[in-house]
Amino acid sequence: MELNPFSHAFHADPYPTYRWLRDNAPVYRHPDGWYALSRYDDVLDASQQPLLYSSAQGTTLETIDTANLLPMIIFMDPPMHDRQRKLVGRAFTPRAVTDLEPFVRATASRFLDALADQGGGDFVEEFSAVLPMNVIMELLGVPEADRNQVRYWMDTTLDRNEEPPFIPDHAFEAMFNVSRYWSSLVADKRANPDQKLASRLCEAEVIDDDGTPTRLTDDEATGFCSLIGSAGTETVTKLLANAVVLFQRNPDQWQRVLDDPGTIPGAVEEILRYWAPSQYQGRIVTEDVTLHGETMPAGSRVLLLSGSANRDERAYEDPDRFDIERPGHLAVGFGHGLHFCLGAALARLEARVALEEFSTRFPHYEVDEDNVERVHMSNVHGFSHVPFVTQRAVTV
Repeated sequence: MELNPFSHAFHADPYPTYRWLRDNAPVYRHPDGWYALSRYDDVLDASQQPLLYSSAQGTTLETIDTANLLPMIIFMDPPMHDRQRKLVGRAFTPRAVTDLEPFVRATASRFLDALADQGGGDFVEEFSAVLPMNVIMELLGVPEADRNQVRYWMDTTLDRNEEPPFIPDHAFEAMFNVSRYWSSLVADKRANPDQKLASRLCEAEVIDDDGTPTRLTDDEATGFCSLIGSAGTETVTKLLANAVVLFQRNPDQWQRVLDDPGTIPGAVEEILRYWAPSQYQGRIVTEDVTLHGETMPAGSRVLLLSGSANRDERAYEDPDRFDIERPGHLAVGFGHGLHFCLGAALARLEARVALEEFSTRFPHYEVDEDNVERVHMSNVHGFSHVPFVTQRAVTV
């Protein structure tokens, strides 16, 4: 069996391929020379060794010249990564996330009220895409008039072809446009500081080991805005759309949510596990690594298949069952180790609030599965369109 992360069939259902890999080729070697790790323990172990499994040459399968990109923490190894993470942590605090809950709830309510008034709509275009986009851009300080255009550019940067060249020209053009936008925003925040995250990034300061104070450069602040803007939009957009489809297919689980909203945080974790928005993370091994009798030579690109790790029967009992009350587990849905997602707390907050508000307005709904559409991106899986309607409760 061949692993093709750009195949439309793989995007629709990667899990049979993952099971075959775990059972037959836990260290898979593709004919083109790259590798993939599919078992939970191997993905977890690799995630904890950032110098052996380096991110410095990109985190996808396709080659990206990170030397000519804005500096981004996701493409950094220690010690450079550690310095920037400290600086970013000073601005992206738990308090800043917690303070956003009223805005998240008000924004979710506004979009859901409009959908309720019209009896349904496109869950993605009219809710799951616009909610996290508005939240992350409110956090960063992006003017409301600019948000839809920036979201379009960010989405477009992730478009991929099924065959080479995998990155289309319009994705490169979008990369240029969104980079230019974030650069102009940072320049504006330097000149006109406010309390938004982009300003706090410009002002954050830490003391180096030698006692010297340091701040993010303009390029570093721009790179972080670009990263968190994209990651903070894509993950929650796909997570929420996955949720409404999964709950339609598993009505007993949706009934648990309706009966007890306290199950929603656990539901968020199970959705992340069962249909992970981010399916893999690309790395380069800096030394020869031998696992399961297979040697990956130094310099080889390796995919850490977190989407497969989430379904590994060696780590989860009955992993192909969707169960929102599954016992807690060390999950890899937001990555693990050094590169654990900085925005995980915000994503969990948004998803929890969104499902709380959706369940009160749409306790009974129906997704038109014949007309759902999937995205065809790099390592991001999920839906681009999910039409749904209000469904009346059945009475006996």
